[in-house]
Amino acid sequence: MKKIFAVALGIFTAIGGFVDIGDLVTNALVGSRFGMSLAWVVLVGVLGICVFAEMSGRVAAVSGRATFDLIRERLGPRMGLANLVASMAVTFLTFIAEIGGVALALQLATSVNYFLWIPIVGGAVWFVLWRVKFAVLENAFGLAGLSLIVFAVAVWKLGPDWAALWQQASHPSVSQQESHTTYFFYAVGLFGAAMTPYEVFFFSSGGVEEHWTAKSLRTMRANVFIGFPLGGLLSLSIAAVTAIAFLPLGIHVGSLGQVALPVGLAFGKIGIALALLGFFAATFGAACETGLSVGYSIAQYFGWQWGKYVEPLRAARFHTVILLSTIAAIGVLLTTVDPIMLTEYSVVFSAIALPLTYFPILVVANDRTYMGEHTNGRFANALGTIYLVLIVVVAAAAIPLMILTKAGQ
Repeated sequence: MKKIFAVALGIFTAIGGFVDIGDLVTNALVGSRFGMSLAWVVLVGVLGICVFAEMSGRVAAVSGRATFDLIRERLGPRMGLANLVASMAVTFLTFIAEIGGVALALQLATSVNYFLWIPIVGGAVWFVLWRVKFAVLENAFGLAGLSLIVFAVAVWKLGPDWAALWQQASHPSVSQQESHTTYFFYAVGLFGAAMTPYEVFFFSSGGVEEHWTAKSLRTMRANVFIGFPLGGLLSLSIAAVTAIAFLPLGIHVGSLGQVALPVGLAFGKIGIALALLGFFAATFGAACETGLSVGYSIAQYFGWQWGKYVEPLRAARFHTVILLSTIAAIGVLLTTVDPIMLTEYSVVFSAIALPLTYFPILVVANDRTYMGEHTNGRFANALGTIYLVLIVVVAAAAIPLMILTKAGQ
């Protein structure tokens, strides 16, 4: 059991990053429109986040300091501020959407309008971030989020044409009903979602919360190479079930309720119940991740005391940032903004912020002042450089594709 809990941070981070409210609907929408022809993007994204999360976790374990803290010190306050503004804009948008996502999940479970749930959910998220210990947080929501594995089992239960699914995934193509620009718009969105900036900042800060040292490198890598691929598998499973259930009928997924329907076809009410539990755990966990990430990054940039491993009064400014962010998020949601649409925009904008996020991590991971003998090897640097080039291309393409496709319409 201890070994399972040892990788809970990776599971928690991956589920919150790969299958939050926007990803739940986006992956389902992609499956219903394109089948498995965009599966390659998820695989590329999983490898990319593993590369940089390993660097970020190694920095935290060896130096005992979070990555964002070192970025400001290593690259100066201006570069640190640019990183802060770019990543926090995306993270705060995602935080808003996740609170809305929890409210939507509760609406599905209770039939109570989600606007009535928004203040309650916001208050619950803040209370959990204020009072609940970090280990309890990651273990509870990380493991509860594993109920989303029901989507993977549903793929098998629905009895698909495996050869057709493999053909879609291994020979991606664009149908006559879709345009190439729309195809690549969703490719950019899936890539941005897989490599959302807050994932690496949360992961490294979580390592400090758990008091990782150089002796914890094996645990850290287990978190990375088990947790993130698991998140990718869940994403592919969601796309697969909607490809099986909706693609032949020409139905495009547009709501969270539709995402659960294929699981209901496979397992009935029990499947729906497990899917709803997974929706709640994933979105609430993602709300906690993004809320903490807002507090982590701002506090680390300004040199304030931060973290859940210290008493709240000793990290008062850190908790104040989280409280104010939660109040602001509730206020935005009560304007009737669509949380799903908000997250879909945020994952595209995250693609724009990726260069400012991942280039500094590569620099810090190669600095012997902080890393000593644990700096990047040639293979890590080669992969990191390849991904930086890809990230720049994706960032340059994001806005033009959004305009040309009217956000994927």
